[in-house]
Formats: sequence, C-alpha cells, structure tokens
Amino acid sequence: MVKPMDTGPLYGAGIGTGIDLDEVNSQRQKVLVVEDELDTIFLLKQILRIAGFNVLSALNGQEALRKVMEYKPDLILLDLMMPEMDGWETLQHLRQMSNIPVIIVSALSGKEEIVRGLHNGVDDYVTKPFYNAEVVARVNAVLRRAGKSNEISRLVFPKVNLVVDLMTQEVLFSDHSIRLTPKEFAVIATLAKHAPAIVSYPAISQAVWGEDSPDIRKRTKYVVYLLRRKFEKIAPEMDLILNVDRLGYKLQTEE
Repeated sequence: MVKPMDTGPLYGAGIGTGIDLDEVNSQRQKVLVVEDELDTIFLLKQILRIAGFNVLSALNGQEALRKVMEYKPDLILLDLMMPEMDGWETLQHLRQMSNIPVIIVSALSGKEEIVRGLHNGVDDYVTKPFYNAEVVARVNAVLRRAGKSNEISRLVFPKVNLVVDLMTQEVLFSDHSIRLTPKEFAVIATLAKHAPAIVSYPAISQAVWGEDSPDIRKRTKYVVYLLRRKFEKIAPEMDLILNVDRLGYKLQTEE
C-alpha cells in the first residue's frame, strides 16, 4: 500500500470536491489513474477529488485505452509495472491516439526510467512514495502547459491490431492500410467509437445516413458485407465485425 507522506492542504483545479467518474459523469477536468494496485488507485482518487478534479481509473493498459476513448480525460497518471500490457506499451498506444498529457507515477526511480519516459513523450515523472500536494501541483502544472489537448484523433485496438484514424479516415489492420469509401469508414468509425459495446441498427443508421428505415438498414448491411470482405483479405481467420442477432453490430476488440 502506498501511504501519503503528508496531509497538508491541497490546491487544485476548482472549488469544492470532485466526483468519481467511475460512478458519475460531469464537466470538470478529468484525470484517469492507470494503476493495478487498488490501494494506490483509492489514494490517488482521494487526493485528486479533494483537489477538485473528476477521476476515473483503469487496472491495466487495455482498460485504459478503452476509457480514454470513452471519457477523453484531460490528463493520465500512468503506472509502469502492470501485468499484460505494461506502462511503456500503454504509453506507446496512447501517443498513437492523442497528445493527452501523461504523468508517470512509478516506484521505479532510476534516472534511466525517468529519461526514457521523457524521451517517449511523458509530460512529467513522479516517484512513489509521493507527497499529496506534489501530485496535485504537478497535475496542475502539466494541465496549464498543455491547454486543451484531450481530443482523440485515433482509436487503437492492440489485441486485434486495428487503428482507426478519425482525422485522415485511414484504417490500419494488421499493419495494412485499407482504402475505404466514406460510408464504409463511417460505419467502422461508428463501431470503433462505441467498442466493445453493441451498436444498434437505428444508431448506426442515424450516425452514417442521418435517418433510419428498412431501406437504410439494407444499405448498412451491404456496407458491412463490403467491410468484412476487405478485412478478410488480410486476416481470413478473424471476424472483425460481429452481428448480434436482432440488436446490431459490434467491433471485435479481443483476439
């Protein structure tokens, strides 16, 4: 368990106490804590909420990528030593997605790790055990320097080796660039934005065509058929777009 080294006053982003975004959503600045130790998550959430931030957490890199796409946090506190996908790999995928500020919070305190982090695009590095007020001060300082930078330009799904670039409308699958029509991209982007959830037929119709009708759903079905053909040419063994009977479609994000 990581224990705070002081209990002094904290000065944060706003007046009053923030909320836990794992419970409720709101408009305050959001900080995502990526950490596999529950005690540390609890401590960092408490520190940040008292300082006026909204907080949410992820226990591993995969969950962190999903929550970044869903919540678009203003800043990320990232641990390095995590199972499955460690902090370095998570950072690499995060930097593919956006320029959201990242502060590493790690028990690794060697100069090599700190230098490596700075070279790989982190905005600051805090070592454990940490001072409460120092964490808040560094979060505020990084946010002031960064300004508004939490826009997500790419949706990344490492387990299926898929990248959907919302800016260039480019899709990379198994390191192959796939040329899509505007409607094909609109469908895959809609599924990617909601992954791994099921997207209903009406929701896809409205997002892609701006209306919903039996004829529009037939068009959507045909576009999905064309997309599947393009993906199958690269990876015949993988069904990337799943049809959930009577409900809609969902993007396969697991191997």
